[in-house]
Amino acid sequence: MNLKEKEKITLSLIETFNKAGKLALDLRLKGLKKEIKSDNTPVSNGDLEVNKLLSSKIKEITPNIPIVSEENSEHKNDKDLKNFWLIDPIDGTRDYINNRDEFTLNAALILDKKPSIGIITAPAKKRIFYSYGISNCFELIDNQQISLIDKKKNHSEIKAVCYSNEIKPEILRIHKKNNVTSHQKMKSSLKFCLVASGEFDIYVAEPRACEWDIAAGHALVVHSGGTVTDFAGNEILYGKPKFENPSIIIKNKDII
Repeated sequence: MNLKEKEKITLSLIETFNKAGKLALDLRLKGLKKEIKSDNTPVSNGDLEVNKLLSSKIKEITPNIPIVSEENSEHKNDKDLKNFWLIDPIDGTRDYINNRDEFTLNAALILDKKPSIGIITAPAKKRIFYSYGISNCFELIDNQQISLIDKKKNHSEIKAVCYSNEIKPEILRIHKKNNVTSHQKMKSSLKFCLVASGEFDIYVAEPRACEWDIAAGHALVVHSGGTVTDFAGNEILYGKPKFENPSIIIKNKDII
C-alpha cells in the first residue's frame, strides 16, 4: 500500500471519528449502561456503539483487511496476522464512565506487523490526531491540518507522562537517564498524542495493556519523528499471541 492510498484511507475516516466522538459524548449525557467484563474491566454501551460505527466504516473502506477490536472476539484467534486493523473504541473507559475528559477513540492499520496509520480523537477535549507515514503526522485544529513535525516544544525541561503517580524503580531509572524533571499522570492513549506533539517528552511503562491500546499512538509518535521501543531498545511489532504488550519507551523527536 503506497503513501497516497494510506492518506486517502486516513482522511476518509476523520468524519467517522468525529461522529463517533459525538456519539460517545451524547450517550454519556443520556446515562451509560455499564457492565464488568471477564477480565474485571468495565465496558459501556458507549464502547460498543462506537465500536460498531468505527468498524462499519473501516470494513466499508478496506473490506479485505481483518479488524481486531478490544470489544469483540472476531479475528483474535487468527494465526500469523500481518496486515490488520486494531481498534480500541474507547481507551480510558473508567474516565469515560466517570465523566472525565481524557478518554480516546483509537484505530491503527498494521501492515507487515508495524503501525502504518494511526487515528486518535479525544472528543471531550475536542482534539483529533492522525498519521499515515513518516513526516505525515497531524492534528486537525479548526479544520486546519497542523503538522506535528513543525511544532516546537514550548518548555525547556524534560516532561514525562505516566500511567500512575506511583512510579516503579525501573521506570524512575529510565526517567533519570533521560533527565526527566517532572511527570504527570494520564491514563488514555492521549499521552502518545501529547508526546508526538511535543507537549510532553517521554512515556515509559512496564508490560501492561494490549496492542489496541498503543498501536495508533505508536504510529503518531514514529511518524512525527519520535521513537517507540521496549526497555531493551527493540522494535515493537504487532499481532503477538494474545495481543500482549511488552515494556515500552516512547520519546518525541526533541530528546532522541
